[in-house]
Amino acid sequence: MSTVAVPVREPRMTGDLRADAAALRYRTERDDARLADLPAKPERTPDQQQAADGLHSSSRATRSRFLAAHAPAVYAELTEDSTLWLRIAELASAAAGRFPGLVPTRDQLDHERRHRQQDKEAREIDQALFFHRLLSVPAVGRHVLDAMRRPTPRALDLLPGFRDGGLTEFATVRLERDGDIGRVTLANPHALNAEDNQLVADLETAVDLVLLDDGIRAGLLRGATITHPRYAGRRVFSAGINLKHLHQGRISYVDFLLGREMGVLNKIVRGLRTDDGTPAEKPWVAAVDTFAIGGGMQMLLTCDRVVAGSDAYFTLPAAQEGIVPGVANLRLGRFVGARLARDIILNGRKLYASEPEARMLCEEIVDSGEVGTAADRAAERLTAPAVVANRHMLNLADEPPSAFLDYLTEFALVQGERLYSADVLAKVGANWSTGERR
Repeated sequence: MSTVAVPVREPRMTGDLRADAAALRYRTERDDARLADLPAKPERTPDQQQAADGLHSSSRATRSRFLAAHAPAVYAELTEDSTLWLRIAELASAAAGRFPGLVPTRDQLDHERRHRQQDKEAREIDQALFFHRLLSVPAVGRHVLDAMRRPTPRALDLLPGFRDGGLTEFATVRLERDGDIGRVTLANPHALNAEDNQLVADLETAVDLVLLDDGIRAGLLRGATITHPRYAGRRVFSAGINLKHLHQGRISYVDFLLGREMGVLNKIVRGLRTDDGTPAEKPWVAAVDTFAIGGGMQMLLTCDRVVAGSDAYFTLPAAQEGIVPGVANLRLGRFVGARLARDIILNGRKLYASEPEARMLCEEIVDSGEVGTAADRAAERLTAPAVVANRHMLNLADEPPSAFLDYLTEFALVQGERLYSADVLAKVGANWSTGERR
């Protein structure tokens, strides 16, 4: 069996959607058939892996050319001329069925999830290419973002019960209505409140409920008390992405890395998009105990006020890990200035609450035993009637929707490629099997 991919001329795009879709399907099925003849990735020789890389590159070039010609038409067909509000996971699933070869199928993704990150075929890069091309069309990108700001079906199902009882507990998040404050507690204690697919889904549902409940006027984010041996009995805000899950191949590009930015964090900043146009935007306070690492620090940049303990610290180690720290590259400079933002993101600087620069990130720094009380006071101050209108206008000035969309367009592709880059896979295999990042 030959282990070298034989170059095949790229199919010509005619401009006809059906004809070009057929050419796409033919080319990607041919490449996948050749890929299936190779051993599984861990057993490949260097020449065989080179052949596999060539086959993936060939298919991706065809997908890219197809989307360059047809992205608006593809989206129109998937959403019935933008009358359907599909979340990005639903979009990807619909595209796999309607345009074979454009994105990975459910079976292909299920097969990938059974492997460690470094042993996958990196099919999520094809999803990254798909969303990059869709978001690059402004009208399409705006519709996708609006769809991702709609309440999740899970939240709508839970809303009546939460309105009645004021308490909902998820696997990794706890939500309680306390007067007019919605307390959202990150509760993944054995993993230092690290983020994984489950926590992102639970957090978005909790945020939806805060925004939908008429009795709540402000949200408050805080981390739960930890059971991890190193911090047992202490509260921790969040250790960011669960590196152990990343090593195991259990972090989803669509549901976590892209969906988190377009869904839950975007909802904290801009609120929900509702059918009747009623306001569904509320202010948020973050209460930081011990540390906010990675995604935990990213959350702070979406909140209106941050209260931190004097012994806390903040860091964005994504560049050292090889990935992009969400939308922090767009937001952090507004808070701490461009030079310090580069020091934190590019050099991995830890910012300690005891440093003067921390005042640019946190409005209040208090004794570690006073974090909860201070955060409660801050949340109560944000329940004033004019706060929502003013924070809406501040966010519009700070981060116009067009700037956010432009950033996400590039982020969608760059993060997907980084997730499977050689340096990230080497770190995943060598250092991250325990999930520790400190």
